[in-house]
Formats: sequence, structure tokens, C-alpha cells
Amino acid sequence: MERYGMILRLKPEFEQEYLEYHKAVWPEVLSLLADCNVRNYSIFLRDSLLFAYYEYVGTDYQADMATIAADPKMKEWWVIMEPMQEPVASHKPGEWWVRMDEAFHTD
Repeated sequence: MERYGMILRLKPEFEQEYLEYHKAVWPEVLSLLADCNVRNYSIFLRDSLLFAYYEYVGTDYQADMATIAADPKMKEWWVIMEPMQEPVASHKPGEWWVRMDEAFHTD
């Protein structure tokens, strides 16, 4: 199992809409994440900064992420979400959610 932490900016004017969507994430999106070995997915919000955490329990991360990215329902979800968001200043070209380095962990 591998842990992932990532950050992204939420445009302040979309905070309420973003939270409303995430109160009722589409079942197809949730099923896809589970089918692609994503577990314990959480998103936290503070001062327009989104922090996402999930655990990947599969054996081929790249293939599972490609499956997620190719899914029509996920693409539809992203079309709604992306205008509400913007990458942090330190993002690399083509990067949206910016992966963080794990500095500490305990069970």
C-alpha cells in the first residue's frame, strides 16, 4: 500500500458549490476509484487550499490512473471540478494536483 498526499487551490468563489458536489459524489466516480485500487480517499479544505489523501492498494499505479483518466463519467466530473480549482504556484507543467512528499508516518 502506498499513501498519497496532494494539494490544489480552490477558487474561493466556488467553495460552497465544491462542498455541495462533494456531499454527494456520483456513485460511478466512487465505484471507479474503488475498482482502481484507491482507498481511504479524503479531501480537506482550509483557506482555499485542498489537501487530498488516499491509499493505493494495487500493483500498477500508472495503469489504474490511466483507467481513471479515460473514464467518461470521471471526465464529466472533472469538467465540473476543474473551473473551480487551480494548481498551486509550484506545480510542474501538466500537473494539476501536486503530490507532496511524506515527511512522517506512524500506525
